[in-house]
Amino acid sequence: MRLDRRPPIEASSGNVFADLGLLDAIDLDTKVRLAVKITKLVAAQHLSQTRAAVLLDLSQPEISALTDYRLDGFSVERLMNFIAALGKT
Repeated sequence: MRLDRRPPIEASSGNVFADLGLLDAIDLDTKVRLAVKITKLVAAQHLSQTRAAVLLDLSQPEISALTDYRLDGFSVERLMNFIAALGKT
């Protein structure tokens, strides 16, 4: 007889970063949620990365990092300002 040895499943807290035990989990989760919103706004407005970079006063590599969710260089406040700027276009 074969025993089923699956590891126990734990329900998520709703924040994958907290589930991983990262100290800055709340900040990371907030940044990702804001970046998702920015990426959706850029797509909804059919903006190229070059045009989005101009609108947000970023370089093209910075907008690429943002849309790839590499968010180390972005503060929550800065990301919120990007959402405001995209809302005005």
